[in-house]
Amino acid sequence: MTNEITFRSDSSVKLVNSLASDTMVISAARISTSTIPLTTVDGKRDYKREEGLISYLMKNRHGTPFEHNAFTFRIECPIFVAREFMRHRIASYNEESARYKQLDATFWVPAPARPLVQEGKPGHYVMKPGTMDQYENTVDALKATARYCYNQYEYILSLGTAREVARAALTVGIYTSFYVTMNARGLMNFLSLRIDDPESAYPSKPQYEIETAALQMQDVFAAKMPVTCDAFMAAGRVAP
Repeated sequence: MTNEITFRSDSSVKLVNSLASDTMVISAARISTSTIPLTTVDGKRDYKREEGLISYLMKNRHGTPFEHNAFTFRIECPIFVAREFMRHRIASYNEESARYKQLDATFWVPAPARPLVQEGKPGHYVMKPGTMDQYENTVDALKATARYCYNQYEYILSLGTAREVARAALTVGIYTSFYVTMNARGLMNFLSLRIDDPESAYPSKPQYEIETAALQMQDVFAAKMPVTCDAFMAAGRVAP
């Protein structure tokens, strides 16, 4: 095996580009009544009224004013997490391709804090910590599998076999990277489903790994559109 295998437990999120502001939500909403884009009092911005309008739009689920903006993220995560991302069809994706490049030898193993034991029926289960033996044996098995599979992957490539065939030897624990672009409405829909928050009107139980990525995306959302993010939280995390 020519490439040394590395192991990670995280999903990384980087904001690549954004065109997002609370002001644009106000402007988009007010165009329907042909009023001025921004509320002013004596020539100064009336931020309180602007925040009130965003709250009104959120509570009453007037969603289209939240669509006139964009966030582009670069995500690095295991393939099994990427597939969960791509279930959200309110976004645009471009992923690195194992047809055109040899994938890096980076594989996922669970972090020590990651719950290992599933109790209950599908859709109604809870995750609980495992024992130290469970954790160590699980990590050892995943690492051994990764080493074997990547070794076979490189061997198949060395035969001159096409990359699109050789990739079948790999597991979904190998890391991939992709760009995802979504507007604030789509992002709120994603966050409502991929973060477990006790204040949610409709609680969700996402998988551990995608939740860690979603929390990073929520931090970006709060920084770029703080009023909209606060209104989303106050409305029980229900996307408009």
